Amino acid sequence: MVKGVLALVVVYLLIATGFGIYWSFEPARFDVAAQASQQAEALGQEPVVGYYTSEALIKVTETLLDKPGGYISNDRLPPGIWLDNMPNWEFGALVQARDMSRALRKTFSRSQSQSTEDPDLVVAEPQLHFDANSWILPDTEGEYRKAIKALRAYQAGLAETGEDSAQFYARADNLRDWLGDVSTRLGSLSQRLSASVGQRRLNTDLAGSPGASQSTKTAHESEIQTPWTEIDDVFYEARGTAWALIHLLEAVEKDFGPTLEKKNARVSVDQIIRELEATQATIWSPMILNGTEFGFLANHSLVMASYISRANAAIIDLRELLSQG
Repeated sequence: MVKGVLALVVVYLLIATGFGIYWSFEPARFDVAAQASQQAEALGQEPVVGYYTSEALIKVTETLLDKPGGYISNDRLPPGIWLDNMPNWEFGALVQARDMSRALRKTFSRSQSQSTEDPDLVVAEPQLHFDANSWILPDTEGEYRKAIKALRAYQAGLAETGEDSAQFYARADNLRDWLGDVSTRLGSLSQRLSASVGQRRLNTDLAGSPGASQSTKTAHESEIQTPWTEIDDVFYEARGTAWALIHLLEAVEKDFGPTLEKKNARVSVDQIIRELEATQATIWSPMILNGTEFGFLANHSLVMASYISRANAAIIDLRELLSQG
């Protein structure tokens, strides 16, 4: 009896391990333009301005839920509960989906600060900000699918005419506002990735701001280092962030095409996408290495930080370009 139970446990663990390895494979890229065209054709519509961005956001969110293993971050049973890298990848992509949903509700869908919010986006944005680790009552997946349903309703309304139709305003100031959020996220990730080897950093919090103050005093110099148990977590969060951003930027390039052409900025978006694509290269090592800057072993975090920093620098330049008349 005992041997039979042990045999069943061993078989279960082996099967769970196999599924765990399969579930850890990162999702492939998808064609934003093709997805938007297929969705528009299914509804008998034309992909109007805003169609590509809304489709990219929907597809990124659907991928989190429908990839092999589904949404893993809230799993409470093996093999999901054992997995570490994929939940962090999911979180990176989810943050970008949340930021884009907020940008849609706050700026892209509104002509001015006093205009009314789109009712479907009023539902979608808070649903995507629901607790990412809720297992049941309610479950995270169910709340995110409600957000997708609301986003589909908003997308369908873009092609409709009339006073109550949904809108998407592809203006330079709107794009610049969203890119500011993206830049902030990438800047934080870059710092956390760079801290994998430890750094002595000077306090520049109030630099360049005469008369500025802060709540409490902080040290003039501090030692910043990511705990070794979190190095792979930050790395895969950056991978998920970059994966989502690639698709969102491809969609933005479609919807904001005339604006980017007028500013001669399309090549800048292409360069940002190219830098982010480099973060998706195959990882040949069985683990994320944390060698010193010029040591014998690679430091995957520093390589990732390099690509993220260059993409962020290009975004800062793009925002400056968009702010010019």
